[in-house]
Amino acid sequence: MGNRLSKIYTRTGDDGTTGLGNGDRIGKESVRVEAMGSVDETNSAIGMVVCELAHDDELRPMLLKVQNDLFDLGGELCLPGEQLIQMTHVSYLEEQIDTLNEQLPPLKNFILPGGNRAAAACHMARSLARRSERTLVILGRDEAIKAPLKQYINRLSDLLFVVARVLARRDPSIGAEGEILWQAPQRS
Repeated sequence: MGNRLSKIYTRTGDDGTTGLGNGDRIGKESVRVEAMGSVDETNSAIGMVVCELAHDDELRPMLLKVQNDLFDLGGELCLPGEQLIQMTHVSYLEEQIDTLNEQLPPLKNFILPGGNRAAAACHMARSLARRSERTLVILGRDEAIKAPLKQYINRLSDLLFVVARVLARRDPSIGAEGEILWQAPQRS
């Protein structure tokens, strides 16, 4: 376990740098810091999804595990050279995707982000996971990033898409069993 924060402000970042877990200081504009921030945004957005769920919702424990895993993923970014995300984390996401996707009809149309508050929040988390992935790809051009970390964030966006579908379909009053279908432009 790393250091506990006993003091929230330290003033050490006032010069535009931030400390990594290994003690190194880097610029707040660095791609590594951007990647850590993108992962944090994704985690926060998943927290918004969790807030939309009932306490006994079957999706809640899975999303809370994902939030913990994302915290570890951010830790791996904060500790260059360490590996906290393993292939078992990636396999867990794949198992959840397969289980949830079995309950859904095959997609025949593109769907729009939305449907209800929980589904919309999940689509926002999905899009932030995609941004995290893009940032990790950029970071990986200059620094070594372990494969499971990149695979995890890629699978996470897939999982969040499937979870958003599950959540949208819980409200069939919207139409198309709760999913809002993309309307192709009329060609003349």
